[in-house]
Amino acid sequence: MANQDDEVSLPDLANAEAVPATAEADDDTSGDEELARTAHDLEAVFDVPVNVSAVLGKTHIEVSNLLKLGRGAVVELDRKVGEAIDIYVNDRLVARGEVVVVDDRLGVTMTEIVKGGVG
Repeated sequence: MANQDDEVSLPDLANAEAVPATAEADDDTSGDEELARTAHDLEAVFDVPVNVSAVLGKTHIEVSNLLKLGRGAVVELDRKVGEAIDIYVNDRLVARGEVVVVDDRLGVTMTEIVKGGVG
């Protein structure tokens, strides 16, 4: 799980120009104006902390078997080696990725964005 102090790369929206919102939708709004409006709207949530989890796999185990586990026990998960893992933000599935090593720590490379993911 990511630490709250870890930095997350975000699109470079700092140089986008803010465009005032209008009461009616403007059919002539260009892509640049939409990006600028999105950048301005997102600034309000840039500092909101979220919980990020990378799930290697899952399994079901009875409590009696769980209590028998000791040091060195292996719990088999539902994923194969090299298979994509699930990435959750605030318990919502948002992406899939691959486990990578960054210096001496584990990390995740996002390989797929999941639309409409349910946790």
